[in-house]
Amino acid sequence: MDEISIGAQGIRLGQLLKLVGWAETGGMAKELLASGDVTVNGRPETRRGAQLRPGDVIAAAGRQVRVVSG
Repeated sequence: MDEISIGAQGIRLGQLLKLVGWAETGGMAKELLASGDVTVNGRPETRRGAQLRPGDVIAAAGRQVRVVSG
């Protein structure tokens, strides 16, 4: 599982999807989320603006990333 370091303020899910390269644009992130293939901590998530915090695990298409404090 990969780790992505963020600041104390957290990061929104759509931003993270772009940061890790799973989506090139906000529109692509929205489509990925609408497909139902993205989970946060094992639960499906469809909100692009969902706020993520250190410790959250995001998964899509067989890939996983853990958010860690930077």
